[in-house]
Amino acid sequence: MSSSVSVANDNGVAVVTIDNPPVNALSFHVRKPLYEALTGLRDDPAARAIVIACAGRTFVAGADITEFGKPVQQPELRAIIALLETVPKPTVAAIHGTALGGGLELALGCHFRVAEKSARLGQPEVKLGLLPGGGGTVRLPRLVGPAKALAMIVSGTPISAGEAKAASLVDAVVDSDLLAEAIRFAREMADRGGPFVPVRERNERLVETDLAAFDAQAAELAKKARGLEAPLACTEAVRNAITLPFDAALAAERQLFQKLVSGDQSRAQRHLFFAEREAAKVPGKDLQKRRITRVGIIGAGTMGGGIAMALANGGLPVTLLETSEEALQRGLATIGKNYAVSVSRGSLTEEARQQRLGLFKGGTDYADLADCDLIIEAVFEDMAVKKDVFGKLDTIARPGAILATNTSYLDVNEIAASTSRPQDVLGMHFFSPANVMKLLEIVRAEKTAPEVLATVADLARRIGKVAVVVGVCHGFVGNRMLSARGAENEALLLEGATPAQVDKAFTDFGWPMGPFQMGDLAGLDIGWRNRKARGQTAVIADTLCEQGHFGQKTGSGWYRYEAGSREPVADPDVEALIRAKAAELGIARREIGADDIIERTLYPLVNEGAKILEEGIAARASDIDVVWVNGYGFPIGKGGPMFWAGLEGAGRIVERLEYWRVRTGRPIFEPAPALRRFAETGAWEGAGVR
Repeated sequence: MSSSVSVANDNGVAVVTIDNPPVNALSFHVRKPLYEALTGLRDDPAARAIVIACAGRTFVAGADITEFGKPVQQPELRAIIALLETVPKPTVAAIHGTALGGGLELALGCHFRVAEKSARLGQPEVKLGLLPGGGGTVRLPRLVGPAKALAMIVSGTPISAGEAKAASLVDAVVDSDLLAEAIRFAREMADRGGPFVPVRERNERLVETDLAAFDAQAAELAKKARGLEAPLACTEAVRNAITLPFDAALAAERQLFQKLVSGDQSRAQRHLFFAEREAAKVPGKDLQKRRITRVGIIGAGTMGGGIAMALANGGLPVTLLETSEEALQRGLATIGKNYAVSVSRGSLTEEARQQRLGLFKGGTDYADLADCDLIIEAVFEDMAVKKDVFGKLDTIARPGAILATNTSYLDVNEIAASTSRPQDVLGMHFFSPANVMKLLEIVRAEKTAPEVLATVADLARRIGKVAVVVGVCHGFVGNRMLSARGAENEALLLEGATPAQVDKAFTDFGWPMGPFQMGDLAGLDIGWRNRKARGQTAVIADTLCEQGHFGQKTGSGWYRYEAGSREPVADPDVEALIRAKAAELGIARREIGADDIIERTLYPLVNEGAKILEEGIAARASDIDVVWVNGYGFPIGKGGPMFWAGLEGAGRIVERLEYWRVRTGRPIFEPAPALRRFAETGAWEGAGVR
């Protein structure tokens, strides 16, 4: 038929094979021949049954995202599914790999589904700010029930073939030879005879639904939406499946989909989808990646232990090095406890816990790292300490081993210079807790070899991290911009705001928490040490630290915390301290609104991002967005600071920065040339990481 769709006949069973690598997306060049093939087979007496299968490593893993927001070319997916539902003979989807989004909706158009044991099925559209637009919200509840469908659609998390079978989403699960088993199943159904009832006509699971229980479940999910529109639209669409006739619910689903796909939030989330894939690319063709079979970690504390867990979670053997046997055993015990918690929560099986623990090997001698292909130091954030570590590594690491520093701020070029092999040195800035946080800043030093970057970027994918290659400067991309975002925090307090007011402006914007609550969570002493090392001061924060108020770990910081609680409580003593410091400095306090808070914190954040682009610290504006969404909690529905700048209006940001520069006299508000150009041209300029 075409290069994308072929048809074969296996003794009366027509096999329609989709072949559109890499993930068999339902692009127009697939949909058109697929529709034509199914039209012909519907009325072909030689075909007693139809099996839809896919070539390559997966079943259809979704729609073609590049087509979203553009005029739809017919036939669209809904027309293919509607056609399938008119076929009087049994239709079977043979699922391997993943059946996601439009792929699962295509399978729902069939009478039956046969899945390979390793397959996964889901509706992840919510992660793109969308809902299933091909009938998924209306058909899925008819098979698995509204409660299960709602959980699947709102989370976007795929389920296993076994779970799908238990939920009645698939009719059979097979260990091997999927196509042969699907053909056998189809032939058996044909021999048994019809009528074959399409999913759209199966209403039993809807009739038995407790609507009050469903609404309670929906209300709980709405609390977690944090300003995102798609989860709420998904909930509405699934409820429509219960309360409306099929065609009316289908029409309502389409209206909701069209509203979302044209909205800013979905545009932002689709931007991030492509940005994450672009950020991990390392320039240069045919780079020969180095082999990573064992990784060494220096330091078994919070950071080193988390990095070690992240690597073991990805199946990599780890050698964990500490200065003493006592410190080593303490670190290994913490790792064991963390895995035990995962087992108790049901997120990890006991078998998997034992398997991961078996990947760890401890040591207290640098020679224990001699067989490692990658060595990551995670020691105290001090240049002299790190240079001493790298000097030792230079003598014991095998030739070609990659040497990485987990520094958050320090000059990777200076660290690399303490070795005789600077081409093998780079930064790997993990975010805490390293076994949970997705972001990895890969820091390219002046002499880092391209294949070293490519190797580590590939490793990041293996361990489930979102990697972004950045250049060397104090704080790299994330922490440098964080400093700019926080530059006005104390000034806002001195001029009239409270920590709670600033934090509320942030959470109303969509952040998971505000800067003061985040400071208490991380520990105020960390920033205090960093300021002292750089000769800087923060009049209120320094006073709190001098008094021993470091945040949650001491029960007080910007807020008070009752024993055993992480819930922040406004502290009158802190507010009194703020007023006293303002009086000492002769600052007249006033009411400060949320708009002023956002302008004085987030506009400098964008402005610093523009400077980072100018300097070649980040290759693309979208890389900065990936860093801030995955590492710092920038609201996903706003696409990251640089994408949000376009929504906000770069011209307005420039104008307001100039206003605050004049009003305060502070250089943090001087608009960067790259920001001014963005305001004029509507495009960010990036020259690649230098």
